[in-house]
Amino acid sequence: MKDKVMGTTFGQDLIASMTEAVAHARGEGMVAREHIVEVPDVRAIREGLGLSQNAFATIYRIPLATLKGWEQGRRQPDATASAYLSVIARMPGEAREALRAA
Repeated sequence: MKDKVMGTTFGQDLIASMTEAVAHARGEGMVAREHIVEVPDVRAIREGLGLSQNAFATIYRIPLATLKGWEQGRRQPDATASAYLSVIARMPGEAREALRAA
């Protein structure tokens, strides 16, 4: 009966799956993917808008300490914050208005 099961498509699929699992566990055949986050120049965005750190942080609801950390290079914005900063850079008035309406 064992030979009969292993001779079926199910048996062949099972062996193929286990072979793939072992290769995966060894890191073989995997494609490495990088997620690259483009970090905008926070200080340039803020200065381009003619705002102080305090005003920028208040208007766009970013904690002042976080903003200072980004500008001083002690911290980097994550992907979500980078996307938000890109929106502010491209559409500062719309971003401000959206926050005002919320």
